[in-house]
Amino acid sequence: MATDWKALEEAEDHAYFMAELMDISPESFTLEEKKQILHELIESKVAIENAMRDEFAELDEVTQTRLIDDLAADGPRSREWWYEVLVDGPRHRDFPTLTDGPRRRS
Repeated sequence: MATDWKALEEAEDHAYFMAELMDISPESFTLEEKKQILHELIESKVAIENAMRDEFAELDEVTQTRLIDDLAADGPRSREWWYEVLVDGPRHRDFPTLTDGPRRRS
């Protein structure tokens, strides 16, 4: 089954949008609504990470190694960090592994 990346990205974008609204006007949201927004933000990030690990696991070992090397070379994260996110630990996780810096928009 192919990953619907567009749907995952739209869910994440919506979750960030709601979190930004909540940050701008916290008094406009009940405690339950704030909890739901946080839950949706975490859930969207976990879904993306789990899909990313699923697709990574389908690659052969040489391609995995090259991809990790390329990711480390192109960004602020080390090779060890990418290995921990993509390979080390359970493939499906309940909480996000990736930490946020500024979000990159394409």
